Amino acid sequence: MKQRLAAIGTVETLPHRVATFLSREIESGELNPGARLPTEQELSEKFGVSRNVVREAIAQLRADGLIEARQGIGAFVLAPEQRAAIRIDREALKDTQNMERLFELRCILEAESAALAAARRSKEHLDSIKAALDRMGGEERWEEGSIDADLLFHREIARATGNSYIHTFISFVCEQIRHSIHYARMTNPLHDLVEINVGEHVRIYDALVAGDPAAAEAAMRAHIVGAANRVGVRLPLSKANGAK
Repeated sequence: MKQRLAAIGTVETLPHRVATFLSREIESGELNPGARLPTEQELSEKFGVSRNVVREAIAQLRADGLIEARQGIGAFVLAPEQRAAIRIDREALKDTQNMERLFELRCILEAESAALAAARRSKEHLDSIKAALDRMGGEERWEEGSIDADLLFHREIARATGNSYIHTFISFVCEQIRHSIHYARMTNPLHDLVEINVGEHVRIYDALVAGDPAAAEAAMRAHIVGAANRVGVRLPLSKANGAK
């Protein structure tokens, strides 16, 4: 099974490769609508990966609208008509204009999300966000695991808004920008990139801790504009500068 996973591609992280394998089984009909996915333990053994990898893969499938989780029962494959209507063709994101549109969407969603999170976050939310931040700046900072931690940081901020719809949309968008993070790491000096990226996330976290919505919004906007710039996409730093 590990060989079959490897055949999917060597660039993606393990969670992404597991999710890709399962999504192909869903699209091909090997996993029919209404079918219950195997348990985390069963999938872990099947793919030869940790349960944390399986959890992140399932989170990606949920974000892509392919499955739904039923508390205490498991995850089930959705029929095509039940799946999320919003789909983004990842091949289309190779076009710079489309990538610019995606980052513009991130700016709108995530800057406002950060402001709400700063006003509504609990200690538990801050602990989860800090745990993701620590992973980004820790031993994994030079490795692929830092990308998963980066995306988790953003999803946990969305969760801290207390609005499940915001969390769903941002989780979906996060998976669409995974490849842009890979690209940034390949086209920028890695040491400088990691230091800048972690620093931007620290400023967001500090604003959340301070409970300062304006500072959290500004820090998130600055991060997304910076992230866009690092993959060759230019966005205005402020809403006023972008107004027509």
